[in-house]
Formats: sequence, C-alpha cells, structure tokens
Amino acid sequence: MIEGSCLCGSVRWRFEGTPDGATACNCTACRRYGVLWAYAYEGDGIEVTGETRPYVRGEALSFNFCPTCGCVAYWRGLQLGQDGRRRIAVNLRLAEPEDVASISIDHFDGLNTFDDLPRDGKCVADYWF
Repeated sequence: MIEGSCLCGSVRWRFEGTPDGATACNCTACRRYGVLWAYAYEGDGIEVTGETRPYVRGEALSFNFCPTCGCVAYWRGLQLGQDGRRRIAVNLRLAEPEDVASISIDHFDGLNTFDDLPRDGKCVADYWF
C-alpha cells in the first residue's frame, strides 16, 4: 500500500498494492502539472479523501486539486467504463519518496499519438533525486 497527501494534508489518497509503473505523460495538462500517475479504479484499488476542486477537461477527465494548497491529487474519469467502474489515477509525487522511488517510469504520448512509449529503464528516483 502507498499513501499520499497534498502539502497541507487536507487531501489524501491510498493505493492498494504497488503500481506496475508511474506514468509520465506529455499532454498539455500533465506536463504543466509535473505529475506521475498510478492508475486503478475508484473504490477498487484507490481511495481518496478530502475536499477537492475539479478542473474538468473536455468530456473525459477531471483533475482534482486541494483548494487550500493547490496540489493536484488525482484525476477521475467522467464516464463509467463498460464494466461499471470509474477510472482514477493518483499523483505519485504526493507520496513519500522512499515509498515510490523504485517504481518504473512509463511514458505516454498524450500530446500527439496517444501511444504508450517504451520504458527507458528509469524509475521515480531518477526523476526526483
């Protein structure tokens, strides 16, 4: 289990288990936010608590941030999947560094192709330290 919180501690999340990777996306939002995402489903792998404010982008996602300190804590899908579950991803940069340091980085081209790119052997620690 990995836990994270915003700077002021008002918004918290919990990721059950260890994610397969931390996604670095280059879309116009993610590159500005500087986030690293870990994905699961709301109430099934990820739990979030605390009041947030959403920034709704298009018809697919809301980016949810703490209204006090401004940290982006997670994104949430606006639509349910065919299986009735809602996709959600937490910002691993809100976790303690030692808890996520060894997680491999996955690259996603959200700017041009919407393709997953090959891993380059880097992990979260290479981005932070």
